[in-house]
Amino acid sequence: MKIVEQIKQPIAYEMDLFEQKFQLSMSSKVALLNRITHYIVNRKGKQMRPMFVFLVSKMVSNGEVSERTYRGASVIELIHTATLVHDDVVDDSNRRRGFFSINALWKNKIAVLIGDYLLSKGLLLSIDNNDFDLLKIISIAVREMSEGELLQIEKARKLDITETVYYEIIRQKTATLIAACCSLGAASVKPDSQDVETMRKFGELIGMAFQIKDDLFDYGATQIGKPTGIDIKEQKMTLPLIYVLNQADKNDKRWLINSIKNHNKDTKRVKEVIAFVKNNGGLDYAVGKMKTFQNEALQLLDTYPDSEYKNALKLMVNYVIERKK
Repeated sequence: MKIVEQIKQPIAYEMDLFEQKFQLSMSSKVALLNRITHYIVNRKGKQMRPMFVFLVSKMVSNGEVSERTYRGASVIELIHTATLVHDDVVDDSNRRRGFFSINALWKNKIAVLIGDYLLSKGLLLSIDNNDFDLLKIISIAVREMSEGELLQIEKARKLDITETVYYEIIRQKTATLIAACCSLGAASVKPDSQDVETMRKFGELIGMAFQIKDDLFDYGATQIGKPTGIDIKEQKMTLPLIYVLNQADKNDKRWLINSIKNHNKDTKRVKEVIAFVKNNGGLDYAVGKMKTFQNEALQLLDTYPDSEYKNALKLMVNYVIERKK
């Protein structure tokens, strides 16, 4: 059995019911909208975010979920999907998970409007049901994701990212949404409990590890869909590169910065930068930091009694680190 199927096993019923509820939450009287949302639903990914919501909810409450849990999972998925649609417009990307992106098929204007529609659907789903605590969790996540993206763009222009700033960028850009999933799961069944904050921290730690793993793929640690060197070509400063820059002598540092600023489209030069980062311990350092976040996340799980939900979350934490794409 594939690891994702193993993780899903204790929440298989909830995930099936969630899919039905999620499709309903997207519906509209506009035929074009329904055609596009149908396209989105049929090309969904692994649905890790709703899985976090249901597993956390069941772990902290001895196997309970509520209607609020389903709404929380739907809100997360609606808003996550909205950000992906907008991201593809911002990045001028024509593909998403191997399929054409919305902007490639229906152009930017429609893609932006679809993203806005999904965002408003998510917000209204919470407001109409008075889930204001859940709405606050997700709204903070959206604000932080936007701030993280803009901070990364601002820093890419100057190439002056320190390790501390890098962690702040990935915390906001990636970890904050997974943190929101986990705190939503807890808040949906045990509002105002300590579990809400504990699970937020747990999700944040996994999100940090997840992003560092993504950054490692850029160095061709394993063969995946995305070609190596993309981050360097886009002048994104990731942890392996930041570490090596901080350790390098003056000449090497000048060469690295010059390569990223002025030769980032030169394939041969990009390969040389990748080799330099590998040979100077950049990947080993990043792997070490990723494992630190992983272990801290597992320690938080150990404060809960054993259950199939806790075991599935442990599998999820390890999957984040060991995945091949």
